[in-house]
Amino acid sequence: MSPKHLKGLVKTVITKLEHKINERRSAGLLRTLKQTDDLTDFCSNDYLGFARSAELKQLIREAEGNCPIGYTGATGSRLLAGNTRLAEEVESQIAAFHRAESALLFNSGYDANLGLMACIAGREDTLITDELIHASMIDGARLSYATRYRFRHNDLADLESILTKVQGQTYVAVESVYSMDGDLAPLIELADLCDRYGAALLVDDAHATGIYGPNGEGQVVALGLEDRILARIHTYGKALGVHGAAIVGPAVLSDYLTNFARSFIYTTALPPHSYLAIRAAYAHLQCCPETRTQLHNRVACFRQKAAEYLPEASWTDSRSPIQCLIVPGNEAARQVADAAQQAGFDVRAILSPTVPAGQERLRLCIHSFNTADEIDRLLAVLQKSLAGVPTL
Repeated sequence: MSPKHLKGLVKTVITKLEHKINERRSAGLLRTLKQTDDLTDFCSNDYLGFARSAELKQLIREAEGNCPIGYTGATGSRLLAGNTRLAEEVESQIAAFHRAESALLFNSGYDANLGLMACIAGREDTLITDELIHASMIDGARLSYATRYRFRHNDLADLESILTKVQGQTYVAVESVYSMDGDLAPLIELADLCDRYGAALLVDDAHATGIYGPNGEGQVVALGLEDRILARIHTYGKALGVHGAAIVGPAVLSDYLTNFARSFIYTTALPPHSYLAIRAAYAHLQCCPETRTQLHNRVACFRQKAAEYLPEASWTDSRSPIQCLIVPGNEAARQVADAAQQAGFDVRAILSPTVPAGQERLRLCIHSFNTADEIDRLLAVLQKSLAGVPTL
C-alpha cells in the first residue's frame, strides 16, 4: 500500500520514516540487503567453510533421521513446553567441550549477550565494558540497572583507573577477538587485573569459537583461563556454520540466567533441528583439525602478501581471520569495496558511524577455503583501486 492511500496518524508516521530514510540516503549511509552468491567470499564469518560443508550437511541429515523427536518446532519457551532431553544433552556436551560446569543455549549470539549483560549486574553493582564491544553487549548493558563505565580499547591502565573507584560487585565485559578490528584482547592481563580488584570477567568468545584452542574451544581455553572467567559466550553462526549460541560457565550461572535473562525466558526455544545441527557441528570440528590449521596458514599467507602488495597501507593490528584495511572516508571506502566486488570478490566497506570517522575500512575475512591465487588477485585489485586514495 502506498503512503497516499494511508490516512491520519499512520500517514504522518510513514512520512517521518521516509524522511529518516532519505536523510540516511543523502548522507550515503543507507543500508540495503544484497545477494552476492556469485562472488568469491572474503566477507562472511564462515571461517572454516562449515556453512558450505557437504560433510556437515550429511551429518545433520543423519542426525535428523535418527532423532525420535516428532516435532519440527519447539512449541514454546524452554520454561514452558520447549525444553527437551535433546536440548539438555547438547548443553552438557557443549559444557564438556569448553571445559565448563554448564552451558545454556540461546537462540542467537545477540540474544545471549543481551540477556547476560542486562541481568548479571544489579542496581548496586558496576558494569565496565571495552569501548569496542559488540552492539549486542552494548544493548544489553543499556538495559542493565548497574552503574556503567567504558574503558579505552584494550587499555589496561584505563581499566584499572576505573576499577579503583567503583562500588559494589564489578563486572568487566570484553570480546576475545574483536569483530570490527580483528585484534585480540589481552585476556591473561585482564584476568589478572580483575582478580586483583575482585571483578568478574565476561568474555564474548564468538569469533574465537572453533578457531583457537587445542580443539577449537576458543581463546579462553587456548590461554588456560576457563576457571577464571565467569561467563563465556560461544556462537554457532560463524566458524561452526550453523545457528544459535551458548553461555558457558559455573552451574549457578546457568541457573541464574534461566531465572533472570529475559531473552531466554520470554522467547520460543530453538527447534530440534538446531540442537542436532549444533551437535553435528561440534562433531565435525573435532574430526577435521586440519581445517583450522589451513585457516591459520591462509591468514599468514594473506598477511605476508598484503605487506608485499600494499606496503604503505594501514591495517588494524590483527593476526586473526579478520583483516581490516583502513580507507578513511565513507565514499573512499565504498569505492574501493565496489571495485573489489566488480572484480568478483565479496568485500564490504564498514562506514562511520559504525566505526569512528577516519577509521572507515574494508573488513576482509580470510577462510580456510580461500586459495593463494584468490588472495593474490584480491590484493592486486585493492592495490590498483587504492592508487591515489589516502590511507592512515
